[in-house]
Amino acid sequence: MTDFDTLMMRRALDLARLGTGHARPNPLVGCVVTHEGRIIGEGWHRQHGGPHAEVNALAAVADPRLLAASRVYVTLEPCAHFGKTPPCAELLIAKAVPEVVVCNLDPNPLVAGRGIEKMREAGIRVETGLLEAEGRWLNRRFFTCQEKLRPYIVLKWAETADGYLAGPYFQPVQISGPLAHLATHQWRTEEQAILVGTRTALHDNPRLSARDWPGPDPIRIVIDKNLSLPPTHHLFDGKQPTLVYTYRSRPTQGNLGYITLSEADDLFPQLFSNLHQRNVQSVLVEGGPTVLSSLLRDGLWDELRIIRSPRTLGGGILAPKHGLSGLHEQFSLGEDHVFVYLKP
Repeated sequence: MTDFDTLMMRRALDLARLGTGHARPNPLVGCVVTHEGRIIGEGWHRQHGGPHAEVNALAAVADPRLLAASRVYVTLEPCAHFGKTPPCAELLIAKAVPEVVVCNLDPNPLVAGRGIEKMREAGIRVETGLLEAEGRWLNRRFFTCQEKLRPYIVLKWAETADGYLAGPYFQPVQISGPLAHLATHQWRTEEQAILVGTRTALHDNPRLSARDWPGPDPIRIVIDKNLSLPPTHHLFDGKQPTLVYTYRSRPTQGNLGYITLSEADDLFPQLFSNLHQRNVQSVLVEGGPTVLSSLLRDGLWDELRIIRSPRTLGGGILAPKHGLSGLHEQFSLGEDHVFVYLKP
């Protein structure tokens, strides 16, 4: 592979990111078509149910005659099955594209190498694995869902400099500043669902929307084992799809769904298995210390984001203790500092 190949795949990955929040539950995919060292077409998967990246990139080529001498870069193996759209592997074959470079193979059992095989059988030269790690990171939600049969789980909390995340008796306190507030709403658009426990829902009465950042609102998820939350709380306002996981039984009401779990089995494996069945690929957990500590203890998480404020409380509800040493990323948002950890 040449430096030009790497540059083109990086461009395809940048294009793929443009589908964040809109392509799900499909993966993020970008595609670049080149001819004699220049880009002649590019595209990405813009919307779930809409044309795939390869379709958009090939359609953007002004002179289709050039495709017979082109080189195509795509971030994920072209599909080989009929879904909401026809197979992209067959489209590349039909357009007589001679060379295709693929970043990641698709772990979806409906694809899983069939796209590569189909193109090679048709005489297309296919190369794979270019910027593979970068591609897996970009589509970490998709790969986790396919390989671990559960959503990608992001834990998030804001804590004071002295380690508290709420006042005494769970009294809500504004800990982080305005930039961190905006970042939180941006993160909500990037994850398919957002989860809180009973205490957080009761004391904070959160909306769990992305109202302060452009993008789709997440599916709201609340754990309410005994259906004790007041029906007047924001979570039950019907403005967003909302799932209530409980040990009791209650019929679904509009976009408010009730899912009954077994008291005999662990709660979170049941919950995440149910979300996987619903094709929910990622969850942002903004729960209180009980929910967060439980997920940390059981290893049911993939990414941890801690917003640390310079302010102090001197008392209240302590933030969870994570004991992690491998810091993945650190950055500032105004006076606040964000620490990002990945599961070892």
